[in-house]
Amino acid sequence: MNLSDSFKNYNNSHTEDLAKNGPMVIINCFLNVPLILTAILGNALVLTAILTTPSLRSHSMIMLCNLAIADFLVGVITQPFYIVKELTENRLLGILWDTVAYSFCGVSLLIITTISVDRFLALHYHMRYSTIVTILRVRYMIALVWFINFLSSVVYFSNDFIYHFVIAVITGICLIVSTFSYVGIYRIVCRHRLQIHAQQEAVQCSSAEDDLNYVRMKQSALNTFIFYIILVICYLPMYILLTLHGLSQKPWPTEWNFATTLVFANSSINPLLFCWRLRELRKAAMKTARRIVCLQSETE
Repeated sequence: MNLSDSFKNYNNSHTEDLAKNGPMVIINCFLNVPLILTAILGNALVLTAILTTPSLRSHSMIMLCNLAIADFLVGVITQPFYIVKELTENRLLGILWDTVAYSFCGVSLLIITTISVDRFLALHYHMRYSTIVTILRVRYMIALVWFINFLSSVVYFSNDFIYHFVIAVITGICLIVSTFSYVGIYRIVCRHRLQIHAQQEAVQCSSAEDDLNYVRMKQSALNTFIFYIILVICYLPMYILLTLHGLSQKPWPTEWNFATTLVFANSSINPLLFCWRLRELRKAAMKTARRIVCLQSETE
């Protein structure tokens, strides 16, 4: 399928969908407006906090910084493209949405998956983690994530069906890898908790250090569960629809639109979630927010 065919098919399908699902399209676009503001402001704050706090520049924070960049671009570029594309018949915006816009969401998903693998390696290979996961390797991995996503967008111009199939495969792989990573993290945490409990029973006492380790392990398990549940809620509906579309060739317009909004919601939830669960990042973000408020009050 060439570019002119893509323009023609998009125009025909968009006119039909807008005629049949006009109210749902408007409602869905309305839902995206607050998500845009949250994605832009939340990720800009997280990004500024990381860049202005030297103590946060670790392996994990490099990944989190790139996640904030991808989620910020989702709010700045992807969602506005989506709203305009849904409300107009601009064919060029439709093509840009199907290529560049999807890439930012893909980067966000792949980085979230990379973070889950990183956390698993940190627990499973805690003695050799610093030698396995280096700053240079993390940078190479992040660069590869960005490259793969934008390279896959080129496939759209040759065959849009294969393009959506590739997206479905990547989404499925990310969900599977994240599932195994988070299950592995949870099992390690539970095993450590049982070891601490066994040691306490052996000596019939509980030291302050053991209690602190138990609290940290419990907190880590809770964080793992929350991150995973949010990931599944936001991306699983899209994966299911991509699979059904590939099998039946049905468009599923209403379901597709709301599944897309759920994916966008992940970019708004991520900064709130990480600030809520990561104390150091939360402190840095609050400090950055106070600094911005003070600067604004001084300029008034």
